Amino acid sequence: MSDKATSSPSIHMHRVSMAALLVTIGIVFGDIGTSPLYVMKAIMGGGEAMADAGYVTGAVSCVIWTLTLQTTVKYVLIALRADNRGEGGILALYSLIKGSRRRWIYVLAAIGAAALIADGVITPAMTVTSAIEGLRDLSPSAPVLPIVLGIITAIFLVQRLGTKTIGRFFGPFMLAWFLMLGVLGSIQIPACWAILEAFNPWHAVNLLIHYPGWFLILGAVFLCTTGAEALYSDLGHCGRRNITISWIFVKIMLILNYLGQGAWIISRGSGYDHSVNPFYAVMPEWFLPAGILMSTGAAIIASQALLSGSFTIFSEAMSLDFWPRLRIKYPSTVKGQLYIPLINWFLYIGCLVTVLLFRTSSHMEAAYGLAITVTMLMTTVLLALYLHHKGVALWLTGVFAFIFITIEGAFFVANMFKFIHGGWFTVLIAGIVCAVMIVWRKASVIRDSFITFNDFSRYFPILSAIRKDREIPMYASNVVYLSRGTDPLQVESKLIYSIINKQPKRADHYWIIRVDFTDNPYTLEYERDILIPGVLTSFRFSIGFRIQPRLSVYFRQAVEDMERDGLINLTSSYPSLREHNIPGDFRFILIHRIFSQSSECSPRDRMLMNIHARLRRMEPNAGKIFGLDTSSLKIEDVPLIINNRSSRRITRVERIAPLTGE
Repeated sequence: MSDKATSSPSIHMHRVSMAALLVTIGIVFGDIGTSPLYVMKAIMGGGEAMADAGYVTGAVSCVIWTLTLQTTVKYVLIALRADNRGEGGILALYSLIKGSRRRWIYVLAAIGAAALIADGVITPAMTVTSAIEGLRDLSPSAPVLPIVLGIITAIFLVQRLGTKTIGRFFGPFMLAWFLMLGVLGSIQIPACWAILEAFNPWHAVNLLIHYPGWFLILGAVFLCTTGAEALYSDLGHCGRRNITISWIFVKIMLILNYLGQGAWIISRGSGYDHSVNPFYAVMPEWFLPAGILMSTGAAIIASQALLSGSFTIFSEAMSLDFWPRLRIKYPSTVKGQLYIPLINWFLYIGCLVTVLLFRTSSHMEAAYGLAITVTMLMTTVLLALYLHHKGVALWLTGVFAFIFITIEGAFFVANMFKFIHGGWFTVLIAGIVCAVMIVWRKASVIRDSFITFNDFSRYFPILSAIRKDREIPMYASNVVYLSRGTDPLQVESKLIYSIINKQPKRADHYWIIRVDFTDNPYTLEYERDILIPGVLTSFRFSIGFRIQPRLSVYFRQAVEDMERDGLINLTSSYPSLREHNIPGDFRFILIHRIFSQSSECSPRDRMLMNIHARLRRMEPNAGKIFGLDTSSLKIEDVPLIINNRSSRRITRVERIAPLTGE
């Protein structure tokens, strides 16, 4: 008997409204919106940069067309349409195509996600430092470093509280921020109307052809689009139409500010001071304190958005078997908001090290950008595979891939020139995270391939006999096992061994729970198979990768459905308890497989499994992972023996002479 129930809400399309657009501006564009703080400063500070009109106009043209091609065309017009039931981001994109025959694509997803995490480490340090350095325009002796460390510490400390209360201010604040950018840029454009020629892409091409330090220029220009990936990652929070419409306003304000900074630089001519940050220089002196406060607030909001995105990436990675399962907290009822304590402190330490290692935003610029370039390249490849998977013409997919791999490849080469000056730092962080993801994934595949399954129906008579055997002490009224099987009639041999051989477990009812973490982010439904009426039932819970796996709650609801339908009687079988209608107890059992050193496997597989075993120490109690009541949970350790090569068998030898006794 099999039936299916569902409690998953349908994913609604985000409606366009002024309130929704305001929320979108507040949570999506923080990273890309703070780029004017440092982009022009980085462009003018690289190589033998001169403040002549040709150089500056070409640089601003590069910025305008990078924002247009990378952000508008690739992400807003193309990537936002590649949604996984309303969710975006590189792991959601991977989920859409992981069923294809290209088994290697998980490596691309791991590399891209790891690089995005590395960007999440350095971005808070970069944006906050750039904002606070404006204090030096007020007082050259301002203690920038301690203030930066204090703000970053506060950002990470409040993560466990969530942002439900302060989050409502993000939209209005960022709206004011972008309006400030546009106004400050607009009032500077009259200083050099020729800067408007930057809209002509020929000036960008001319700059890259005639200036020998083009790779340094491109490395700095790329910083203007580092937040583009966040537009795709936040698709599930705001919806495609809200992001698209909001981006029109945001892009206009950003371009106005870049034009204003460029006009101001050209107007200074040979008197331009490369140590000055053009972002603060375009502000009237009386407005500078307010501008620094606004910049600091925007930097904090950008950092908050990146941290929330990092938590989401790790949550998705756990569900997709890219990362050990960690404890996840939900500090508020806001959709998609979560908090992972271990990851929070990992990112915090990374930010502190970044600030203390590089100390100034100018030095951080060298470390910034390389990792996100890698993420964008991986997204481009996965998008091309997705377009092909959706039936888009091969030539059109090829044109898309060629254009953006060429653009991002050029940015990647440009950023690689900064490797020894700081790019190594983000590569190191991304490399560590990526290595963990790939090792965990490959080891999990190896582990799963050596879990043996038996035909459950063969053991139904034994199970019924154990239930009636009064010589076997009652283990619990209800015994619940978690199984990795996909078929209700196929169950792990170790699970059968636990019920029948290890310690015969007599119970009134046996329950098997199978958990399927789906590609649909908000799925929450179950299937029910009654294998032995009144004795043995199998549940299959389908849980989206954005849903907290609270199995105790979902299991209780499923059992209550059965009791309501008259399919089960949960009253205890003990006469004294039955007399008073006391329900029976439940006992959950988890089979914990431990890699056995007696396994006969290749050195490579042994290394992967040993690393996997060490990484599992990061995981909390298995009951907390699945939301089980730990007071009624028993974890049984069993050896996982991997034999992928023939083992030598011991040989018995005959004695030459028989033993003699006295």
